[in-house]
Amino acid sequence: MKQRLKNIGLFFLIVSLLAGIIGCSNVANQTANHADEKEIVLAAPRDLAPGEKDAYYTSIITYVWEPLVGMGENGEPIPGLATSWEMANGAKEWIFTLRKGMKFHDGKPVNADAVVTNYKRHWEVSPKNSPFYTLDFKKSYAGLQAIEKVDEQRVKFVFEQPQPTLLYAMENFGSPIYSPDSFAENGDFKGIPAGTGPFKLVSHEKDHYMLLERNEEYYGEKAKAKQIRINVIPDADTRFSALKSGEIMGVIDLGAISPDQANQLKQNHDFSISVNKSSVSHYIHPNGTKYPFNDVKMRQAVSLLLDRKQLVDSLYGGYATPTATMINAMSPFYVEQPIEHSPEKAKKLANEVLQGKRESVTLIVPSYGIDRYPYKAQAEWVQVVLKEIGLDVSIKILDGAAFKEAQRTGDYNLALATQGLPNMDPYTLLANYMQSHGASNKNYSLGYQNAEADALLKDVQKTLNIEERKKIYGRLLQIAAQDWPTIPLFHDATLVSSNAKLQGLNALPYGVTLPQIERKKE
Repeated sequence: MKQRLKNIGLFFLIVSLLAGIIGCSNVANQTANHADEKEIVLAAPRDLAPGEKDAYYTSIITYVWEPLVGMGENGEPIPGLATSWEMANGAKEWIFTLRKGMKFHDGKPVNADAVVTNYKRHWEVSPKNSPFYTLDFKKSYAGLQAIEKVDEQRVKFVFEQPQPTLLYAMENFGSPIYSPDSFAENGDFKGIPAGTGPFKLVSHEKDHYMLLERNEEYYGEKAKAKQIRINVIPDADTRFSALKSGEIMGVIDLGAISPDQANQLKQNHDFSISVNKSSVSHYIHPNGTKYPFNDVKMRQAVSLLLDRKQLVDSLYGGYATPTATMINAMSPFYVEQPIEHSPEKAKKLANEVLQGKRESVTLIVPSYGIDRYPYKAQAEWVQVVLKEIGLDVSIKILDGAAFKEAQRTGDYNLALATQGLPNMDPYTLLANYMQSHGASNKNYSLGYQNAEADALLKDVQKTLNIEERKKIYGRLLQIAAQDWPTIPLFHDATLVSSNAKLQGLNALPYGVTLPQIERKKE
């Protein structure tokens, strides 16, 4: 009897021990799962969700909303919410077929009615400002007569003139789609918008942070991370310190990390660096409405004097690409223009304008450029170089609003600026800068007028053949490299960094692979 009790006791002891082991295993698994679900904190130099009054509310790089037509690695159109399309009636009509079974974050179906509602809103609010790209459907969808529901999954666009390059105009920011319930009557957003992306925006405090949560009902591959917080840290040194200390796990967006900082981290196995080409370029805008840059010879002199390669090598670590071409190399219509560096020619042209005198000019620099790029050093470099052609440069650093106002009123002579491709059809950018009444031409006081450019920009809208369009764009780029309505300096590089404990954070031409980010398993 005693032996039997001993055996029973031993049995329960073994069962208890096994239960404890299993329990510990479950706790360990739960702890591991909890670690997987732990919020990942990143940082960006600017607020990627400007809010209700912004044209898009949040940037496409947050993966909250998606376009009808996406952008591939080389700038080519790829399926987005539309899986296919067909051109009809000599490119005057386009029919888009939507993915089946999609839902917005609020549960509403993604169908033809939703797309029509979106386009009605986008058309009515155009042009609507954003720190990303101005939403201007009246320009990118020029001559749009109607957008019609064909059936639940198909919509038709009808144009007055042929639109053979429509797909390029629709890429990314050119065709954003949200739940129709996201829009207020005035065209702004009413609260956080419902998109279709792999992340939902669940919380946002302007200029402080945004919190993204995985969309568990996403139609495609689901995001790896449960939650990602993106803090706004405008100061470059503060961002760098936060990354090194582990306060944040990675940095994203334009100018997220400087080339010098990236080179420092390359030597440290605790961090990883990712680089890709970028759809953003850097320029010097000349005020062509007043002396001395109302004379094309002075604009030519500045371009000839600036050693773009020296600038890229000395301040951008060789990551960027020197250019004399007004549109970014990501555009399928890009035609490279030769870079000419000739201080002798520059001095001769400048002297023809200044007649042996010296001229004081003001170079304005946006504060966001100081936060994202080595714009202070770049401005000082320009200041030193332009002395050689008789220009005495004073530098003014202005916040975003003051910078825009100075450009609009012409209260400046030169300005450092960035410009991305609003879409992959260069018409929008070229028209903005080169048309006599172009938006950027007016807003930046470029004062540019060229009768041939005006005529070509009219002709290109009527040109059905893609190769003929390329020729027209090529000629416009030649004119721009002679007249310099704006002076291109270099094409940027997307440069980002993350803690080695993360994986999947890779640079894209615009943005990063946010849905692929996850903590490494220990």
